[in-house]
Formats: sequence, C-alpha cells, structure tokens
Amino acid sequence: MLDALASMLANADFWSAVLRIATPLVFGTVGVLLCERVGVLNLGIEGIMVAGAFTGWLAVHAGAGLWTGVLVAAVTGALFGLLHGILTVPLALSQHVSGLGITMFATAVAYYAYRVSFPNVSTPPTIATFAEMSWLGVPVLAAQTPMTLVAIALVPLVAWVLYRTPLGLALRMVGENPAAAEGQGLSVYALRIGSIAAGSALMGVAGAFLTLSAFNSFFFNMVNGRGWICVALVVFAGWRPGKALFGALLFAFFDAMQLRLQQSDAGALPYQAWLMLPYVLSILALVAVARRASYPQALMRPYRKGER
Repeated sequence: MLDALASMLANADFWSAVLRIATPLVFGTVGVLLCERVGVLNLGIEGIMVAGAFTGWLAVHAGAGLWTGVLVAAVTGALFGLLHGILTVPLALSQHVSGLGITMFATAVAYYAYRVSFPNVSTPPTIATFAEMSWLGVPVLAAQTPMTLVAIALVPLVAWVLYRTPLGLALRMVGENPAAAEGQGLSVYALRIGSIAAGSALMGVAGAFLTLSAFNSFFFNMVNGRGWICVALVVFAGWRPGKALFGALLFAFFDAMQLRLQQSDAGALPYQAWLMLPYVLSILALVAVARRASYPQALMRPYRKGER
C-alpha cells in the first residue's frame, strides 16, 4: 500500500488528474462564495451545473464554438441565478426552498430538453472538446485544457475584486450589515441579485467544463453531487477565494487518490470503501476548520428596505 502511494505521488499523471478534477469545483465554489458573500445561500448549484453542462454542450453540438458554448452555459446559469435572486431578495422567500426548487427545476428542464432534442438516440452524441495545452513545458499543465487555466486565474481575480475594490467592499458590507450598506446609499437588492447572477454564471461554467473539457457528451447524473461539495468547500474555505482553491484541490487530491488506490489494491477492500474515502476525509477536514470559520453575518437573513 505504501509503495503504491509513493509511486502515485511521484507520478505527474496523478497531479494532472488532481487539477482536472478540481477545475469544476473551483468554478462552482467561487460561484457559491459570491452568492454567500452577499448573504444568500444558493442551493440551486447542482441543477445550475446540470443546465450549464447541457446548454453549453448543445450549443457546440449545434455548430457553435467551444468558447461560445461556455458563454451560453454562463448565461444559462445567470438566468437561473436571477430567478433565485428575485425569489429570495425582494420577495424574501426561503433561500433553502428556493435553492432546492431551482435545482429540481433546472435539472428537469435540462433532462426534458435532452429527450426532446434527441428522442431516438440511445448513445449520447459527442463533440470535439477543448484540446490539451501540450505546447506548455510543464507536464502537469500540458495535460490540462484552457478552462483549467481560467479557473486558476479566476481565484486571484475574485480575491482582488472582493478585497481591493470599492465594489468588493460594497458586496462584503451587504453580506455583513445590509442596513449599513443601505445607509451609505447602496442598493442592497441590486448588489445581492447581481452577485447571485454572477456566481450562478460560474456554476453554469462549472457544468460546461464537464461536457466541453472533461468529457465529450452530455449524460444524466454527470454532475454527481459536485454542487453539494462546492457548498461544503465554501465553509471549509471560510468564505475566502484562496482557501476555496486549496479546498477544491484537497478534495480533488482525495478523489484522484481513491481512484488509483482502488485500481492498485482492489482485492483488499470493497470498492465502496475507496469511493467514500474522499468524502470521509473531506468531512474530517471540514469539521477541523469550520468551527473557526467566520461566516457573513447576514447570511440567510432576508432584508427589506427601510428595516433596521
């Protein structure tokens, strides 16, 4: 077992797999973070990722370019985010109920649209996906697609916006004390809905990575709970973009490790034990840091104009 683990850690292919697995988690986690930083929980991420995966793939299948497919997925996510924002911000409905409703609605719409678009297809059609960047000199990066570099660059960009710009200060104020933000002349509703739409757009892009980069087709259940992992990773990260990237890489490390350990030592333990390994280790890591996490004080608290 130890020899297999040492050999795995010394293999560049293993670290390439870690980055590849982490990419949709980075997009999704940053998306959730943008929503929660302004005080809104978005449990619609799972369905938004499914919808983004389908619409991005369908656009490319219809003849659009790959980056156009990514844009379509982002717009799809933003539209579902806009719906969630309207329901939870000015209408002040339950964020839990609205989010779960968005997940079920977006998933059902995507599956229905797939069945309508391909009624007589038993095998999902395939597309030409993003190519690996083999021209890069670093083996781990050379095995990735451009979407992975975009995900990595997204983290410092969001961190800079949140902590170095007036817009970021306004977003954080809305998530901490919306009454104070309103007192400064800021529109709490506009900032919250805008941030939810932006975060949901990133969730759609996370789904698009699966169909335009990781795989070459759309199939049911391909998101496979990644959205819920992103929600947990935001707590693990303490609502900070840099730690969110670390958390995504940590979970991806556990996931890539279990895949290889399952293959190298499949006879010693049932494969289910290896499958649950990344989730068990992630839960332990979450428990270790969550108690010290400082969450936005207005998270999940509806706000009505003029109230104090």
